[in-house]
Amino acid sequence: MKLHILHRTRFNYGASVRESFNEARLQPVTTDGQTCHSFLLKVLPTSKLSHYLDFYLNYVHLFEITQAHTELTVEANSTVTTPDVPGLAAAATPSPLDQIGACARLDRCYDFLQSSTYVEVGADLWRLAVDATAGQTDAWQAAQAIMRHIHREFRYQPAATHVHTHMRDVLSARAGVCQDFAHVMLGLCRAMKMPARYVSGYLYNGPADQLKGAQASHAWVEVFVPGHGWCGLDPTNNRQPDGHYVKVAVGRDYADVSPLKGTYRGTAKRQLTVDVLVTRLEELEPVHATAPGSVRSGG
Repeated sequence: MKLHILHRTRFNYGASVRESFNEARLQPVTTDGQTCHSFLLKVLPTSKLSHYLDFYLNYVHLFEITQAHTELTVEANSTVTTPDVPGLAAAATPSPLDQIGACARLDRCYDFLQSSTYVEVGADLWRLAVDATAGQTDAWQAAQAIMRHIHREFRYQPAATHVHTHMRDVLSARAGVCQDFAHVMLGLCRAMKMPARYVSGYLYNGPADQLKGAQASHAWVEVFVPGHGWCGLDPTNNRQPDGHYVKVAVGRDYADVSPLKGTYRGTAKRQLTVDVLVTRLEELEPVHATAPGSVRSGG
């Protein structure tokens, strides 16, 4: 599936601000059957851009605006081809759950077994994870059981949380959005010693689809399955990511992959508007929404 993504962020400040230093993680990756054909980042006021790959090999663009300004616009345009099938079949070669602890010795897994900014791994969470995976002996099947549990037990409710909501608060409220569901799944998987990482990106919601989280940046989870590598699961929609999903960045949780973050000097009064438009190029079918508020996944 060939998709075009427009992601525009606008800040309107109550008074002039200056010394704005920012980093953006908005460029889709080329990996696992996904190909990013083009990416263009525009910043107003005009600023010189630089970029690098971070520790998790995400594209990061840096820019600074030292002069006084009352508005900031960051617009990213991407063209991406996505794979049409999920990454791992249901009948994949078994990976015994009782051997998953060996992943802790793998460098690529260690970071994704620990507590992080929005995810806390503790004894209480382990008890919930054991209940959610009751009867499962295979790591991949256990991860899917956790996904189904979250989809069944938690309510999709955008107003229930905010961009900095911690996993434990979501567990208490039993409601949230894609970002929150991903954090809960990370905690439950890690409590079971299954390496799990946060994925940020986009979700195309076609004319016949009823997918949640397509109105903004989307978030899902990848679990490490021995013998298969990193495999995606979306607890918000209870499915494996397929051609509708565009992968941008991975990290321990949202703190590692937020689309845009930075600092500036000046007034705290500001208005933030985020526009996301995902279009399937073959059909020219747009999906458009405006999400005022903080930049977040699934908000």
